Amino acid sequence: MNLDYATLELLRQNHPAWRLLRSDHAPLVASFLHRVFIAPNRREIAQADLAEALEDELFGLRERLGRDAFPKSALDYLNDWTANERGWLRKFYRQGSDEPQFDLTPATEKAIAWLDTLTARAFVGTESRLLTLFDLLRQMSEGSESDPQTRIAELQKRRDEIDDEMARILAGDISLLDDAALKDRFQQFIALARELLADFREVEHNFRGLDRRVRERITLWEGSKGALLEQITGERDAIADSDQGKSFRAFWDFLMSNRRQEELTALLERVLALPPVAELTPDARLRRIHYDWLEAGEHTQRTVALLSQQMRRFLDDQAWLENRRIMDILHGIESKALALRQMPPAGAIMEIADTAVDVELPMERPLYTPPLKPLIADAALAAGDTDVDAAALFSQVMIDKTALLRHVRHSLQQHSQVSLRELCQARPLEQGLAELIAYLQLTGEDFKTLVDEETSDTIVWQDRGTSSGERMKQAQLPRVIFVK
Repeated sequence: MNLDYATLELLRQNHPAWRLLRSDHAPLVASFLHRVFIAPNRREIAQADLAEALEDELFGLRERLGRDAFPKSALDYLNDWTANERGWLRKFYRQGSDEPQFDLTPATEKAIAWLDTLTARAFVGTESRLLTLFDLLRQMSEGSESDPQTRIAELQKRRDEIDDEMARILAGDISLLDDAALKDRFQQFIALARELLADFREVEHNFRGLDRRVRERITLWEGSKGALLEQITGERDAIADSDQGKSFRAFWDFLMSNRRQEELTALLERVLALPPVAELTPDARLRRIHYDWLEAGEHTQRTVALLSQQMRRFLDDQAWLENRRIMDILHGIESKALALRQMPPAGAIMEIADTAVDVELPMERPLYTPPLKPLIADAALAAGDTDVDAAALFSQVMIDKTALLRHVRHSLQQHSQVSLRELCQARPLEQGLAELIAYLQLTGEDFKTLVDEETSDTIVWQDRGTSSGERMKQAQLPRVIFVK
């Protein structure tokens, strides 16, 4: 960006970060938002919780500076910081909730990060940054080299250096980083980790702006669905395929690996346990900084998902409107037909050409056949005196299938499956073959029946028709299994 007078004057008047630095309440805004949002890496806070925290902050300041230091209420200050002319906070509603939520804007985070650089540092390291610059230049040079021989020569050189270092270590010559080098690299790690969290908020802001433009375009769109979807997907692909989008996607894929997360956790535990690093009293949240990256990235992915929801809702609304138009046309036809029912116009109203000739011959019609009338004899019933053996009326066999079902369910409560032979052993057959056939006809909602054709079972029961009561009968059939 060209930092000429006109550009800087435009930024001074319009950029939220510059307006924050020029504000009379900049110390209050920057300190409070840093403590609430940036230090704990909070991405959204409910209005009630944020207003309560600000009210406590204002109470402490009024006790020190006087009752008239900050006359407004906490909620009024939050609304002022959210207004378009300031733009230091973003006020929105979460899906499925009617309580307002607040989040930092990227401009506010940039202003607070710049204020953090103004404080004097006890230790300023330059070696790690110089090594990082050399490493970046080496990666760019090697990554853009298309000559295979050159790349192989560079890899051979690095392999020789690694072999030399391994030989020195085996000989007992182990070079370790001193305390200054460890502190230098750790401070650079902290700075890059915080900058990465700020970059996530800016990427999310860009996708949120795209979502807002999509909503506005859908509201005012009057053309075809295909043209609108082409524009929306083209703009989304433009952001996703940009340098920023590609970098974010590569970072997200790298961080989502379980192996990388475990490696980061082990490295952080080991580095934070080093005595020179412990002397710097690092923030305890650094132990889970990679989880903060995941949480921030999840917010960004959630914003991208809103685009798909908007396009899906647009297609559903268009389909509903088209169906409603069809129903309106049908209702119009019906209402016009009803209006013509009482006073039909002269002449033909509608003509439909038939596709075939319908021929009906007189002799094809069936002749009339009168219905049959039953003849009921009107005779008085007389009591008979013939002796008939009524034993057949009392020898009927009735099988209670409900009791059999109850027996099967009770057995399946204790076992996952039970065979018909086991059921008959637990409860012997009382009605003989008829009861056995009733078992085979059972079907229930709580179990199903399987038949094993390769295995045979012999079921034995006592024939109660004999006078001695000792005659036994048996039936051999494939194994029947009742299963839950």
